[in-house]
Amino acid sequence: MRALRIAMAMCVAAALLSLTLATVAAHDDGDHRGGHQDTIWLAIMRGKFETPPRDTPARGFALFSMDGGSVDYLILVSKISNVFAAHIHCGAPGVAGPVGVTLFMGTPGSGPVRGVLVRSSFTGPDAGNACGWTSLADVVDNVTSGNAYVNVHTNDGMAPPNSGPGDFPGGEIRGQLRVVGQDDE
Repeated sequence: MRALRIAMAMCVAAALLSLTLATVAAHDDGDHRGGHQDTIWLAIMRGKFETPPRDTPARGFALFSMDGGSVDYLILVSKISNVFAAHIHCGAPGVAGPVGVTLFMGTPGSGPVRGVLVRSSFTGPDAGNACGWTSLADVVDNVTSGNAYVNVHTNDGMAPPNSGPGDFPGGEIRGQLRVVGQDDE
């Protein structure tokens, strides 16, 4: 039964990625002089990528599609509980950085989550963020240079913090953002 659920989740993820890529390709007018139009970003999130690394079975991925002045995104998670926030942070791999863009806000102690955590869009960074980002271009520059990551924060609502899966307020899973196809160009 577990293998079937994993296979189904992978099929759903592949279908969503294919649909997103097909949508971007269908809207591609061939003009890439702007440099960031029709761009796909991806972050594969695991506990071992957090700083410090987390011992958790939780997994996730975040998919972003930038077209013009807006970024649409989807975050899928599994084997995670008590999610209260997800963000884009500024920071190189292995470096914990401040929040630049808030992607999701929930309630501590909210129980297990499996599947779509959030599907939404943003047009710029959080006002007054500690990354110093003031525009969408700042976010894009950090993503393309490898200095931005997505993480998902958890909290069971009980002391002490960091007691195990479902209770990592600083972040339970993390994935460095990369531009899909960037290494191929």
